[in-house]
Amino acid sequence: MGCKFKKMKKIVLFASGSGSNVENIVNFFAEKDEVEISLVLTNNPKAYVIERCRQLGVVCQVFGRKEFRETGSVLEQLQGIAPDLIVLAGFLWLVPREIVKAFPRRIINIHPALLPKYGGKGMYGLHVHQAVVDNQETETGITIHYVDENYDEGDVILQTTCKVEPEDSADDVARKIHQLEYEHFPKVVESLLL
Repeated sequence: MGCKFKKMKKIVLFASGSGSNVENIVNFFAEKDEVEISLVLTNNPKAYVIERCRQLGVVCQVFGRKEFRETGSVLEQLQGIAPDLIVLAGFLWLVPREIVKAFPRRIINIHPALLPKYGGKGMYGLHVHQAVVDNQETETGITIHYVDENYDEGDVILQTTCKVEPEDSADDVARKIHQLEYEHFPKVVESLLL
């Protein structure tokens, strides 16, 4: 009677900034032998995610607009890895149509608001939280969604909320949102791989 081996699930992460969600996801899967973080890609050569990856022992590569949009080298690299899931963890560029088409419903993003509110180009990080405060919202949250060819318009996988108090600053809102991200993002990634 032959042994059945489960195929290793592969994740590629994209990030543009500090990489706190990347670190959280890497740590979440560290003890799970069936999941591999194959690569972290960043478009920002000064991003702290590079240092985080070095400390975590995860391969991180920097790419530019040309490799992403013109030459197709990022797409070729992804096709070579054949990830089960591509996770945008604080990645700020619009994903080219060719990459979206090559990995249908296998690219997900996390957005720090309750889409469709406060989505679109330029709406990231403190820009979002400041808009939430300025508009005197009483709640906000996170949206984890599939990536399509437009900013923040793909099908929603999960939304979860937190209260915004009248005295909250944008930084206060950011702290609440980070807690939601750290709690839910790795679990959603895992659920999509099972």
